[in-house]
Amino acid sequence: MHEFSFVIVAGGSGSRMGGAQKQFMTLAGRQLWQWSAETAQQCEFVREVILVVPEGTLTDIPGIRITYGGSERAISVLNGLRAASCYYVMVHDAARPFATHKLLQSLADSTGKDYGAVPVLPVSDALKRIDGGNISCVDREGLYITQTPQSFPRELLIEAVRDNPYAKDEAEAWQKAGHELRYVEGERLNFKVTWPEDMMTARALAERYITRTGMGYDVHRLIPGRRLILGGIEIASPLGLLGHSDADILTHAVMDSLLGAAGLPDIGSIFPANDVRYKDADSIELLREVMRRVESEGWEIVFADAVIQAQVPKLNKYRDAITASLSRFFPVSIKFKSAETLDDSGSGLSMTCWAVSTLRRRE
Repeated sequence: MHEFSFVIVAGGSGSRMGGAQKQFMTLAGRQLWQWSAETAQQCEFVREVILVVPEGTLTDIPGIRITYGGSERAISVLNGLRAASCYYVMVHDAARPFATHKLLQSLADSTGKDYGAVPVLPVSDALKRIDGGNISCVDREGLYITQTPQSFPRELLIEAVRDNPYAKDEAEAWQKAGHELRYVEGERLNFKVTWPEDMMTARALAERYITRTGMGYDVHRLIPGRRLILGGIEIASPLGLLGHSDADILTHAVMDSLLGAAGLPDIGSIFPANDVRYKDADSIELLREVMRRVESEGWEIVFADAVIQAQVPKLNKYRDAITASLSRFFPVSIKFKSAETLDDSGSGLSMTCWAVSTLRRRE
């Protein structure tokens, strides 16, 4: 799978919105640009998100690289491309909040080392051309509208945009530079918020987005002779966690939080401890099954947050590895706490984990 930088162009002045900078307008509690940023961050092939904004607006956002736009779109796009680092890049308008994972995946699959890809939709309305005071019909057969994200090899796109600064979009610059362009089916809900009425439509749609939060909990006793696995990462320790599976309390608590948010049975019901199939099971594989069940119910995973309470061993040095292991699947935050000898976990006899997850449904 190719690795992509995801460049969100949010440098516009909002002239058609009456001067309001639409990219920073709130849509269901999030600024417009955040919708596509969060979607991109949940795609395993997106390695970084670059946000191009007017100078002096935003300066520091965790997990997102900020760069500044210019007086023309081409300048903003070039600044975003130069701030990116992956071989491949997707360029997206901040004013299109409803692009889906499926569309991004389709574009990633259709992009190669010397060709790009864009989403298109057939024109469905009757077309007219007005020239002065005259109106005439235009045949819509074979005509398509183009959307973003648009996906390309980054260095070739830099050259194309630099040499064709007045192109209407990156695809036009790409073709004028003589490169091959492929297309995928776009999405009707991936419309661009341009006029005030568009924002009304977007807000009506956003009200249908349902968010749920679930909580998970797990505790296991520490004993000699067992491997210690947390988030799929083996920890160097003379003690491991006792359990029917690999006893990965972090992954177990996260799974239960996901299942709870989706209104599904807990992991004890899905993977019972008296079932030999799950003896010493890899909890990461069980997580994959939980994710499949959650997603089959129409939910997408937004974020998971977990706290592990343990006195021994010291876990902070494993934070990055554990976080990276679970972040392959969805954004996650991991914290470690000591119980200060107050209970079994504080005495080094056990470990405890709490997790909270957020799911979002698009109805």
